[in-house]
Amino acid sequence: MPETSYECSDCQESLYGQRYILRDDDIYCIKCYETHFSHQCELCQQLIGCTSKDMSYRDRHWHSGCFLCGMCNRSLVDRPFATKADLLMCVECYSNEYSSKCHACLKTIMPGSKKMEHKGNSWHEHCFSCQRCQQPIGTRSFVQKEGNNFCLPCYEKQFAQQCVNCKKPITTGGVNYRDQPWHKECFVCIGCKVQLAGQRFTSRDDFAYCLNCFCNLFAKKCASCTTSISGLGGSKYISFEQRQWHNDCFNCKKCCVSLVGRGFLTSKDDILCPDCGQDM
Repeated sequence: MPETSYECSDCQESLYGQRYILRDDDIYCIKCYETHFSHQCELCQQLIGCTSKDMSYRDRHWHSGCFLCGMCNRSLVDRPFATKADLLMCVECYSNEYSSKCHACLKTIMPGSKKMEHKGNSWHEHCFSCQRCQQPIGTRSFVQKEGNNFCLPCYEKQFAQQCVNCKKPITTGGVNYRDQPWHKECFVCIGCKVQLAGQRFTSRDDFAYCLNCFCNLFAKKCASCTTSISGLGGSKYISFEQRQWHNDCFNCKKCCVSLVGRGFLTSKDDILCPDCGQDM
């Protein structure tokens, strides 16, 4: 059998009676091993010997005694830490410098703890609570008013107006008609129930009507074309002896010339221009 070699794989010196390190089936004396394989400490720039504890983070290495907070110099061994621009910091120093402050209690929100954010402000999870009932809001819907947060039920009880029609709170949008609040979906034509928000409408006896329903129910009928004369929006019409005509319909029965602004004659239910009236 071949004789086992007890020489350093690098400097070839005998390792009999000496400490050595085995790496990838090769043996090295302590000096050669540290020269080739030990890391350089980020802080003191000295090699981290094989008898020293090597503290590593993201391909960077420190002696255990050099693994310190870059601000207060406390040891970070076996303690949580954070980094900023490659600077190691204990959690307390990092929090004091960079962590958000709770909008409610004004204390630091520690790294790793859950926080709630809204419109540039931050809260501890337990501080993000309803101003009225003091219960944590969490992921529930909420409304912010005058810098305070309210869960939706509390906001509705304290601030929301009630719809005149359904008596339920109006939380978003809504319509104001005759100084009374309505849900958009509740403000409808009394006749056909179409929503009136955003469209022209009129009223009669305190009821709101779309133009079609109002004309069909209440508008006078043109004596010529028999369709409704709404009179809304400044539209003009002619009235004579309890009969009405659209301006465009007020024409001579025989020659169809417009009689708007002109003299005219009547023959039973017909209206005639003076020329056609003389021929009768």
